[in-house]
Amino acid sequence: MGMGIDVRNKMAKRAAEEISSGMVVNLGIGIPSLVPNHLPNDMNVMFHAENGIVGMGESPVKGHEDENLCNAGGFPVTVLPGSSYCDSAVAFGMIRRGRVDLTILGSLQVNKNGDLANWIVPGKKVPGMGGAMELAQKARRVAVLMNHTDKNGNPKIVDSCTLPLTASNCVDLVVTDLAVFKIIDRSLILAERFAPYTIAEITAKTACDFSIAEDIRVIDY
Repeated sequence: MGMGIDVRNKMAKRAAEEISSGMVVNLGIGIPSLVPNHLPNDMNVMFHAENGIVGMGESPVKGHEDENLCNAGGFPVTVLPGSSYCDSAVAFGMIRRGRVDLTILGSLQVNKNGDLANWIVPGKKVPGMGGAMELAQKARRVAVLMNHTDKNGNPKIVDSCTLPLTASNCVDLVVTDLAVFKIIDRSLILAERFAPYTIAEITAKTACDFSIAEDIRVIDY
């Protein structure tokens, strides 16, 4: 299992590069929740949660959780000096007014135009849309952090999404366990690849056409 954790943290480390000091950032549950572990200590970021916290810190040490402090996924969190609390309506108001600089979300599918399907697999029990629809539409930038294929090996980057959409034409960046894609003017560009994966391997596991950046970066954390 060691490898799995390593891969997830590589993805989170790459997503953390999108964050700069002074940002308000919203993190989805799953791999995005690992992103704060990869930020420099001197970086001032306000992490926002839909349930009404701005200024979350790292996960609490076991045994030191505060039962009144959790993120939107219900997991225990800590808060930083200068953090604030509000109700969910205000937290959603911040999103809808475009006050969130970046959201990093998990996803089930993304298509080559930047459509996002991340909230439901038909027939499966689901807690609800959550903040995904607002975040996808209104955050200034949307980054998706997901495995390149699903557990059956089917590509998650597709020509057109077969799952119900959360929002259309909203994704700016996709970080997978294999590669990093940028979506610029509704077109998909392979910008970076994780060592040791080749462009041929990435292409074989991607279910749509994409262009390849001339100066493709190889990430080897």
